[in-house]
Amino acid sequence: MSDKNPKRYTVTAALPYANGPLHIGHIAGAYLPADIYVRYLRLTHQDVVFIGGSDEHGVAIMLRAKLEGISPQEIIDKYHELNKDTFERFGISFDMYHRTSEPIHHETSQEFFLKLHEQGEFIEQESEQYYDEEFNQFLADRYIVGTCPVCGYENAYGDQCENCGSSLNPTDLINPKSILSGKKPILKTTKHWYLPLDKYQPWLEQWLLEGKKGKWKPNVYGQCSAWLKAGLQPRAMTRDLDWGVDVPLPHTEGKKLYVWLDAPIGYISSTKQWALDHGKDWEPYWKTQPNEEDNTRLVHFIGKDNIVFHCIIFPSILHAHGEYVLPEHVPANEFLNLEGKKLSTSRNWAVWLHEYLDEFKGKEDALRYTLCTILPETKDSEFTWKDYQARNNNELVAILGNFINRTLVLTHKYFDGKVPAKGTLETIDEQVLSKIQSWPDEIANAIENFRFREAVSFLMDYARMGNKYLADTEPWKLIKTDVNRVQTILNLCLQLTANLSVLMEPFLPFSAKTLKDMINLSDPRSWEEAKDTDILKPGHLLNPPVLLFEKVEDNIVEEQIQKLHQVIPAATEAQEETPAKPDIVYEDFSKMDLRIATILEAEKMEKSNKLLKLKVDIGLDQRTVLSGIAQYFKPEELIGKQVCMVVNLAPRKMMGIESQGMILMAEDKDGSLVFVKPEKGVSDGSIIS
Repeated sequence: MSDKNPKRYTVTAALPYANGPLHIGHIAGAYLPADIYVRYLRLTHQDVVFIGGSDEHGVAIMLRAKLEGISPQEIIDKYHELNKDTFERFGISFDMYHRTSEPIHHETSQEFFLKLHEQGEFIEQESEQYYDEEFNQFLADRYIVGTCPVCGYENAYGDQCENCGSSLNPTDLINPKSILSGKKPILKTTKHWYLPLDKYQPWLEQWLLEGKKGKWKPNVYGQCSAWLKAGLQPRAMTRDLDWGVDVPLPHTEGKKLYVWLDAPIGYISSTKQWALDHGKDWEPYWKTQPNEEDNTRLVHFIGKDNIVFHCIIFPSILHAHGEYVLPEHVPANEFLNLEGKKLSTSRNWAVWLHEYLDEFKGKEDALRYTLCTILPETKDSEFTWKDYQARNNNELVAILGNFINRTLVLTHKYFDGKVPAKGTLETIDEQVLSKIQSWPDEIANAIENFRFREAVSFLMDYARMGNKYLADTEPWKLIKTDVNRVQTILNLCLQLTANLSVLMEPFLPFSAKTLKDMINLSDPRSWEEAKDTDILKPGHLLNPPVLLFEKVEDNIVEEQIQKLHQVIPAATEAQEETPAKPDIVYEDFSKMDLRIATILEAEKMEKSNKLLKLKVDIGLDQRTVLSGIAQYFKPEELIGKQVCMVVNLAPRKMMGIESQGMILMAEDKDGSLVFVKPEKGVSDGSIIS
């Protein structure tokens, strides 16, 4: 390790809201970097607990529940299970993936609140808060949208502008409106408990600005510095809501803990549950120890939109409590964009991870690798399907997979699958052995300093070295004249392969396991073994080789790009007002052939949660249309419906099926969809003009 080894590590990854599925932006922001880091720590035999879970309170949950017409409990049950399963399938190796709706979490959060209340840390005061008269309720921050006073973004929330990242109060918004009614709310008096962040500012400046300078990532340190320079203000730790953790004080009915008080405490309650399940003591993983050197090293992996909560608010809460360690590192990532645009859950401009896992079975590591190479570690980065294809085909297949396959195939061909013994070493061999011993430290140093893109590039360079060694020594030519020399060459290549099976594990865990099976190497291994030049002993029997990676063909990528452009809103956020498009002339409009059609058949598309396959009668003929409406309509509900349709849209192939037109839909402000249809039944093929 780069610094003095701590006794233990507590590693957390941001708790995702249980109000929707995970997309690749989530994964690149927090979860893949955290998993790589933790898997590496385990390989170095560190005492580490990796904590995650669902954030199941707050306005985002309530908004989704209102939108779907079900209870918040049903929402969190649905998406907690979906996301937990998705993380497991993608190899995110949490020790505990918990829920903030569990009793142990409510108890832990309330204990925190009471401790701070008893110590006199809160300011109790009345204030004016926005109130929706039509719905007769106070509006939490995310129930209010308006124009950001900092950047002018017209759909900023009451607590934060997601365009510029500024932290806001609802009363800061220009032209505020209620998400519930769409009307301007009124101000009404209510009482809340505030955490005096201004009181902790001197301590934060010493701990953070002085203590973390040069240690934390520039993007994290810079954002924190800007906050402190602007001056901190008291922040309410309670809300008027009907969903969340109850305020544990008398006469506080209808008051809940602020989600950014209760959510990070979820890391602690999750650790408590893990300890209960495994017969361990949770306190050393969170609380300060009598000897400071015995303290755990707390590391939070998050996206940049959570920096202020993890670097200023939560540390202030822990500091005020007085018994807990503070974060050693908060390696926040920037945002991942998609095909030239910002990821948008509301407009479904996303690659949903559970859909990828359904459609690309056995290619978990292809996505892990691609995301690792483009992690937005210091600035926003971009995922494209063409880049995914290139990295899979040109690097995983052509470099890493090629070296391993050639090595194993030649060993089976020349030596019946048994590891040959080394003979006399030449200069080129000594150079390879030297790099075997030094390369793991370079990868380790990059991981320990949260430079995962650099670390995975070192891994691929390791495989490049193996390919070059094979190309330079040409054992397939020497086998007829110098068997002993070939034995030495393949022995070294097999040691490289065994080393790779260890070094790959943090980044490509599924492929690493397959490789260990092929070379008949037991698991688990240790990072130190990756420096061993004799992991595989002479005579060791290898299993038959299989291809670790397979090419991604052009048609697969094209289908994904076309599918992505079937943009249908997921309706998880307040939808932006779409400005009017530029004027067109009548001749442009007249090119469109719009007709009435009747849906004859409807069925779900296999391996897609978005697409329905429709058979429609347009009067002229019957056609197949793929429509991205599966999240909003059941197939059986659509039979017999008349719809408006563009019938002269050029056919487009998606997931192997040609779609011959487009059904017209109207998207409401809440993201819901309705058909554009005639008021009364008309003949199929009737022209819309």
